[in-house]
Amino acid sequence: MDPLKSSMKIAGNGMEAQATRLRIVSENIANSRTTGDTPGADPYRRKTITFANEMDRVSQTNLVEVKKLGVDRSDFTQEYDPDSPAADEKGMVKLPNVNMLIEMADLREANRGYDANLQVIKQTRDMVASTIDLLKGQ
Repeated sequence: MDPLKSSMKIAGNGMEAQATRLRIVSENIANSRTTGDTPGADPYRRKTITFANEMDRVSQTNLVEVKKLGVDRSDFTQEYDPDSPAADEKGMVKLPNVNMLIEMADLREANRGYDANLQVIKQTRDMVASTIDLLKGQ
């Protein structure tokens, strides 16, 4: 396969993977304070994403793919709030296992990965355009 097409395919897959990661992180941030509906019910559980290296047999290139979407099984934190509808008999409310510092770091990293792949596509497109311009001049 043409190296320029291959680089576009690799970068496109990277953008797709990072876009999925951005969506998952955004869901975690949006639900960082979502409690259960009934007393003692479990709140929102943080979602996770795992990537894998996959070989594209047609282009013979290694691509990143979303391997698995999962949930974080770590413990929930608890907070005393007897007025909450999710409070148990002791007034404790289970809060999601979402750590905003981790989510913001993941968000920033995913955004940078997306931007880096976008720059690869732009650079490749510019190289193709330059090659066409050079060929027109001959």
